[in-house]
Amino acid sequence: MPSGRFMISNNRLTYLIMKTKISVIPKALRYVILLMYCLVPPKELRAQILHPVKWSYAAKITGPNEAVVFIRATIDDGWHIYSTAQQEGGPVKTSFSFKTSKDYMLDGSIAEPGPLTKYESAFGMTVSYFEKVVTFQQKVSLKASVPDKYVISGTLRYMVCNDHQCLPPEDVAFSIPLK
Repeated sequence: MPSGRFMISNNRLTYLIMKTKISVIPKALRYVILLMYCLVPPKELRAQILHPVKWSYAAKITGPNEAVVFIRATIDDGWHIYSTAQQEGGPVKTSFSFKTSKDYMLDGSIAEPGPLTKYESAFGMTVSYFEKVVTFQQKVSLKASVPDKYVISGTLRYMVCNDHQCLPPEDVAFSIPLK
């Protein structure tokens, strides 16, 4: 490397700074630049944030005062989420919390298909879980027969695991227009 120059590099950016020009930058500004560089993680680190579950939503009017809400989880290969009926003392079960409204009432509890089961040594118990795709359904009783303006909203909570790790439980807000 030529005398009077030095190179700072990583996979994200490369600076070539002349020794004579660095003294022109005020000392405080150099610290600000260094601090910003340290606080903004490189692209390679941001790419490691895992999101193995994608959620989608729909609703269908099934009668003059009835509707069904569909909440679907599409799960990456090798990952799984837990049933709404998962026993306490193990992984966090999938749960749904619907906002109360003067326009509708929940009709029963959320329905899910039959889950897979297996013994997980990490939890020391048999767990109920879903892989690939699962659709949860919630029946809703409408208080008026003009549902064009209805939006059913709430929050779901789930935990996702694979054979090597579990991610922290995550809360996801949803809003589902009735159509």
